[in-house]
Amino acid sequence: MPEMKRAADLVAERLYEAGCRHAFGMPGGEVLTLVDALEKAGIEFVLCKHENAAAFMAEGVHHVTGAPGILVATVGPGAMNGVNAIANAHQDRVPLIVLTGCVDADEALTYTHQVLDHRKVFEEITKATFTLTAQGADTITDKALGIAMEGRWGPVQIDVPISVADQQVAISPRRRRAASPVAPAGADLQTARDWIAAAERPVMIVGLDVLQDGSAAQAQSFAEKFAIPVITTYKAKGVLPEDHPLALGGAGLSPKADKHLIPFLQKADLVLCIGYDPIEMRTGWREIWDPSRQRVIDIHADVNHHYMHQASLSFVADTGSSLAALGDGLNATESWLDGGLQKVKSALAEAFPTDQEWGPAAVIDEARRALPPETIATVDSGAHRILLSQMWACPSPKTLLQSSGLCTMGVAVPLAMGAKYAAPDRPVVSFSGDAGFLMVAGEMSTAKEMGLNTIFVVFVDRSLALIELKQRQRQMKNAGVDFDQHDFAEIGRAFGGHGHTVTSRSALRAALNEAQQAEGFTVIAAMIDRKAYDGAF
Repeated sequence: MPEMKRAADLVAERLYEAGCRHAFGMPGGEVLTLVDALEKAGIEFVLCKHENAAAFMAEGVHHVTGAPGILVATVGPGAMNGVNAIANAHQDRVPLIVLTGCVDADEALTYTHQVLDHRKVFEEITKATFTLTAQGADTITDKALGIAMEGRWGPVQIDVPISVADQQVAISPRRRRAASPVAPAGADLQTARDWIAAAERPVMIVGLDVLQDGSAAQAQSFAEKFAIPVITTYKAKGVLPEDHPLALGGAGLSPKADKHLIPFLQKADLVLCIGYDPIEMRTGWREIWDPSRQRVIDIHADVNHHYMHQASLSFVADTGSSLAALGDGLNATESWLDGGLQKVKSALAEAFPTDQEWGPAAVIDEARRALPPETIATVDSGAHRILLSQMWACPSPKTLLQSSGLCTMGVAVPLAMGAKYAAPDRPVVSFSGDAGFLMVAGEMSTAKEMGLNTIFVVFVDRSLALIELKQRQRQMKNAGVDFDQHDFAEIGRAFGGHGHTVTSRSALRAALNEAQQAEGFTVIAAMIDRKAYDGAF
């Protein structure tokens, strides 16, 4: 007799095999078998207070471990609560396995309470959706994992009918072997090699495909060999340590940074897009170079259907293997002998000074000084994110986590909690605006229950600062952007953590030092003036 297990057990064991050790969500009766199966397989289920935050916590774990995140949501309202975070995973290229409980098909024929077609909702914001069958449980899960982590990564949803989860089935696991990395070849490869050898003013733009391919070290070696300056997207910050002489930092949303980076790019005689996914970039980055007069080599995980830019040569290939093929046997070179690299580095340093006495730039600078280099930072969407993404120096990849595709609010707190859960020995700090923090304040109870000393820094200016700034720039009446001041330090204490309110660098440094040694989490409310971001980014 073949060994029999519940279909839910086959799902859970395949997820464990893929490296998953944590799942996040809020259970309902329809997913109790799933939660039981996950726990039995060795995957800890973490109770959160909202499915949206749960999905971001799962993403935080993924950025530390590399394994797909897992969100568990019950039928109807539970699944719908996760829509924003799932859409974020789709645009931010995060492999997220979304397990949703659902009513059995026969039951749904004559029963309507909380019943809706989850798959129709999710098909626009996932790479694929499935309905689990008992006999196909292992195959469907393997397919979901493969789709989530091939090409450009993303979420996959599996609807799990109540009776299917409990059904006993014979173990017959099927596994698809991962495809080998693809590298350029043929005449186009030789053309690209000739261009690299001849380039006098090359620039690399590095994006998050490099993180998916695990080729940050190859990207750094290639840049160093050919003396190529490196601009990264925000999610790829740290692929080249940002104190490196060739590092030009992150780009994507800052007009101040673009004022210097875009003209520099337009002077390049060779642009190498290494895993560059323009979904992170603002409209000012649309078609900023001209392939008719500039040579552009694009190495990316998927075919260009975005039309944000075009290229002279395009390789749908693994970034690490491609860089090896492009550089093999070529002599090291020098570049930008006119001093253009140093000029733009100096201009960027002047644009984002670190000597502000107090304000958002001072908070960022003081935190970077006070926290160890290996700190994982997360940042919410808003004015503070644009400034911090330019100022926060990353010594290695995945040390600044954010929503840079969907740019949704309410991400920093749960991302930090997930990262800390997966890396309890590393310092983790989140940076939120006061509005974004209020969206997820209830998760402070989860932070307490986790028992981890995550640090939550809140920029308190009583305003949706970025939107208020745009409103003023359009000479519109102030409406719908201001709110009352709240005691965020007291909110932290009310949930069982520590709280500080700071109005100076010295007070912030003291609070950060204390928070690093604290038992449990800390909320630090940094009080800043309204309109403090004027001219900052």
